[in-house]
Amino acid sequence: METTETIKPRIPNIGGTVPEALQAMLALSKAAAKGGVPQTTHTLVHLRASQINGCSFCAEMHSRELREAGEPDERIWTVAAWREAPYFTDAERAALALAEAATRLSDQSDPVPDEIWEDAARHYDDAALASLVLSIAAINAWNRLNVTTRQPAGSWS
Repeated sequence: METTETIKPRIPNIGGTVPEALQAMLALSKAAAKGGVPQTTHTLVHLRASQINGCSFCAEMHSRELREAGEPDERIWTVAAWREAPYFTDAERAALALAEAATRLSDQSDPVPDEIWEDAARHYDDAALASLVLSIAAINAWNRLNVTTRQPAGSWS
Protein backbone atom coordinates (compact mmCIF):
# COMPACT_ATOMS: atom_id res chain seq x y z
CA MET A 1 0.00 0.00 0.00
CA GLU A 2 1.32 3.43 -0.90
CA THR A 3 1.50 6.03 1.81
CA THR A 4 1.32 9.81 1.62
CA GLU A 5 5.12 9.90 1.44
CA THR A 6 5.20 7.81 -1.77
CA ILE A 7 2.28 9.42 -3.61
CA LYS A 8 3.54 12.42 -5.52
CA PRO A 9 1.16 14.98 -6.96
CA ARG A 10 1.45 15.62 -10.67
CA ILE A 11 1.77 19.33 -9.90
CA PRO A 12 2.37 20.65 -6.40
CA ASN A 13 -0.84 22.65 -5.95
CA ILE A 14 -3.13 23.87 -8.68
CA GLY A 15 -4.19 26.86 -6.58
CA GLY A 16 -0.59 27.91 -6.06
CA THR A 17 0.08 27.45 -9.76
CA VAL A 18 -2.96 29.51 -10.85
CA PRO A 19 -3.81 31.79 -7.90
CA GLU A 20 -6.68 33.48 -9.76
CA ALA A 21 -8.39 30.12 -10.15
CA LEU A 22 -7.93 29.39 -6.46
CA GLN A 23 -9.52 32.73 -5.56
CA ALA A 24 -12.47 32.03 -7.87
CA MET A 25 -12.96 28.54 -6.40
CA LEU A 26 -12.76 29.90 -2.85
CA ALA A 27 -15.30 32.61 -3.76
CA LEU A 28 -17.68 29.96 -5.14
CA SER A 29 -17.30 27.85 -2.00
CA LYS A 30 -17.87 30.91 0.21
CA ALA A 31 -20.98 31.92 -1.75
CA ALA A 32 -22.30 28.35 -1.55
CA ALA A 33 -22.02 28.44 2.25
CA LYS A 34 -24.68 31.15 2.36
CA GLY A 35 -28.34 30.36 2.02
CA GLY A 36 -29.35 28.86 5.33
CA VAL A 37 -28.00 25.32 5.00
CA PRO A 38 -26.17 24.17 8.15
CA GLN A 39 -22.41 23.93 7.67
CA THR A 40 -22.54 20.31 8.85
CA THR A 41 -24.88 19.48 5.97
CA HIS A 42 -22.52 21.11 3.47
CA THR A 43 -19.62 19.13 4.90
CA LEU A 44 -21.56 15.84 4.80
CA VAL A 45 -22.38 16.56 1.15
CA HIS A 46 -18.71 17.36 0.45
CA LEU A 47 -17.60 14.13 2.07
CA ARG A 48 -20.13 12.04 0.13
CA ALA A 49 -19.29 13.58 -3.24
CA SER A 50 -15.59 13.14 -2.50
CA GLN A 51 -16.15 9.46 -1.70
CA ILE A 52 -18.03 8.95 -4.97
CA ASN A 53 -15.33 10.75 -6.94
CA GLY A 54 -12.47 8.92 -5.23
CA CYS A 55 -10.87 12.12 -3.96
CA SER A 56 -8.83 11.01 -0.95
CA PHE A 57 -7.57 14.56 -0.41
CA CYS A 58 -11.10 15.94 0.05
CA ALA A 59 -12.54 12.83 1.75
CA GLU A 60 -9.92 13.04 4.48
CA MET A 61 -10.22 16.82 4.81
CA HIS A 62 -14.00 16.79 5.17
CA SER A 63 -13.92 13.83 7.56
CA ARG A 64 -11.52 15.80 9.74
CA GLU A 65 -13.71 18.91 9.50
CA LEU A 66 -16.70 16.92 10.71
CA ARG A 67 -14.72 15.49 13.60
CA GLU A 68 -13.37 18.94 14.54
CA ALA A 69 -16.95 20.26 14.47
CA GLY A 70 -17.85 17.63 17.08
CA GLU A 71 -19.67 15.18 14.82
CA PRO A 72 -19.77 11.64 16.24
CA ASP A 73 -17.57 9.07 14.53
CA GLU A 74 -20.64 6.98 13.65
CA ARG A 75 -21.96 9.75 11.40
CA ILE A 76 -18.61 10.26 9.69
CA TRP A 77 -17.99 6.54 9.21
CA THR A 78 -21.42 5.87 7.72
CA VAL A 79 -21.78 8.74 5.23
CA ALA A 80 -21.16 6.28 2.37
CA ALA A 81 -24.08 4.17 3.65
CA TRP A 82 -26.35 7.02 4.75
CA ARG A 83 -29.51 5.31 3.47
CA GLU A 84 -29.05 2.40 5.88
CA ALA A 85 -27.53 4.32 8.80
CA PRO A 86 -29.82 5.78 11.48
CA TYR A 87 -27.63 8.82 12.17
CA PHE A 88 -28.94 11.35 9.63
CA THR A 89 -31.93 13.68 9.66
CA ASP A 90 -34.48 13.66 6.86
CA ALA A 91 -33.11 17.02 5.65
CA GLU A 92 -29.54 15.65 5.59
CA ARG A 93 -30.75 12.58 3.71
CA ALA A 94 -32.42 14.80 1.12
CA ALA A 95 -29.20 16.81 0.72
CA LEU A 96 -27.12 13.64 0.41
CA ALA A 97 -29.49 12.20 -2.21
CA LEU A 98 -29.27 15.45 -4.19
CA ALA A 99 -25.48 15.40 -3.89
CA GLU A 100 -25.26 11.83 -5.14
CA ALA A 101 -27.55 12.51 -8.09
CA ALA A 102 -25.77 15.73 -9.08
CA THR A 103 -22.37 14.05 -8.73
CA ARG A 104 -23.32 11.02 -10.83
CA LEU A 105 -24.84 12.92 -13.75
CA SER A 106 -23.89 10.40 -16.42
CA ASP A 107 -25.19 7.35 -14.53
CA GLN A 108 -28.87 7.83 -15.44
CA SER A 109 -30.95 9.24 -18.28
CA ASP A 110 -32.69 11.51 -15.73
CA PRO A 111 -29.74 12.31 -13.45
CA VAL A 112 -31.64 14.42 -10.91
CA PRO A 113 -35.17 13.03 -10.92
CA ASP A 114 -38.10 15.14 -9.74
CA GLU A 115 -38.48 12.82 -6.74
CA ILE A 116 -35.02 13.74 -5.43
CA TRP A 117 -35.48 17.44 -6.14
CA GLU A 118 -38.94 17.53 -4.55
CA ASP A 119 -37.68 15.75 -1.44
CA ALA A 120 -34.92 18.34 -1.09
CA ALA A 121 -37.45 21.14 -1.68
CA ARG A 122 -39.55 19.83 1.23
CA HIS A 123 -36.63 20.57 3.53
CA TYR A 124 -34.99 23.60 1.93
CA ASP A 125 -36.30 26.87 0.48
CA ASP A 126 -35.04 28.25 -2.84
CA ALA A 127 -32.07 30.05 -1.27
CA ALA A 128 -31.00 26.89 0.56
CA LEU A 129 -31.50 24.74 -2.56
CA ALA A 130 -29.35 27.16 -4.55
CA SER A 131 -26.77 26.98 -1.79
CA LEU A 132 -26.76 23.18 -1.91
CA VAL A 133 -26.48 23.06 -5.71
CA LEU A 134 -23.59 25.53 -5.65
CA SER A 135 -21.93 23.54 -2.86
CA ILE A 136 -22.28 20.30 -4.81
CA ALA A 137 -20.88 21.94 -7.95
CA ALA A 138 -17.96 23.38 -5.98
CA ILE A 139 -16.97 20.10 -4.32
CA ASN A 140 -17.20 18.28 -7.63
CA ALA A 141 -14.88 20.88 -9.17
CA TRP A 142 -12.44 20.57 -6.23
CA ASN A 143 -12.56 16.77 -6.54
CA ARG A 144 -11.78 16.91 -10.24
CA LEU A 145 -8.83 19.23 -9.69
CA ASN A 146 -7.39 17.10 -6.89
CA VAL A 147 -8.00 13.69 -8.49
CA THR A 148 -6.60 14.80 -11.85
CA THR A 149 -3.45 16.23 -10.27
CA ARG A 150 -3.21 13.34 -7.75
CA GLN A 151 -3.21 15.41 -4.60
CA PRO A 152 -2.63 12.87 -1.79
CA ALA A 153 -4.69 12.67 1.37
CA GLY A 154 -3.09 14.55 4.23
CA SER A 155 -1.27 17.09 2.07
CA TRP A 156 -3.80 19.84 2.85
CA SER A 157 -3.14 20.11 6.58
